[in-house]
Amino acid sequence: MKRAFDFLMAAGALIVFALPMLAIAVAVRATSRGPAIYWSDRVGRDNKLFRMPKFRSMRIETPAVATHLLSDTTAWLTPIGGFLRKSSLDELPQLWSILVGDMSIVGPRPALFNQDDLIALRTEHGVHRLRPGLTGWAQVNGRDELPIPDKVKLDVEYLQNRSFGLDLKTIWLTVGKVIRAKDISH
Repeated sequence: MKRAFDFLMAAGALIVFALPMLAIAVAVRATSRGPAIYWSDRVGRDNKLFRMPKFRSMRIETPAVATHLLSDTTAWLTPIGGFLRKSSLDELPQLWSILVGDMSIVGPRPALFNQDDLIALRTEHGVHRLRPGLTGWAQVNGRDELPIPDKVKLDVEYLQNRSFGLDLKTIWLTVGKVIRAKDISH
């Protein structure tokens, strides 16, 4: 049931957001050098790598590390990158990853391929068995503000209590967080 829900929600969202996504792609290309979409190597279900798309909010020469590891995140942003990240519009291309089955609407956020500490801790607690999500329980309970051990505790809580009801609650809370741009530090 979860996979069918994910597919239908992603397909519907792609239809609804098709024109805004086209406008964002044009704006990214018009304001910075490089492609509109950035494909990032991420860790998926059972620690298998997949390519996850995002609207490019960082300059093309930005190092491929977690944003919090950059010394000055704002120095790497494109002219519209801060807006895209603050509004979470940079995440819209991930609807494609949901359609093809690499991601879910709700699940732990996919780790970068080189976030060894996060990957190891998730694997130790069985979280790696989940399909990563566009949003997740940790996202609505702290987002960028949480240290990795706290994120994994929330991922484990989701793993142990996952249900359609918890997914709907997470989606509802995500909408509120995105509208208020709450808990986004970079």
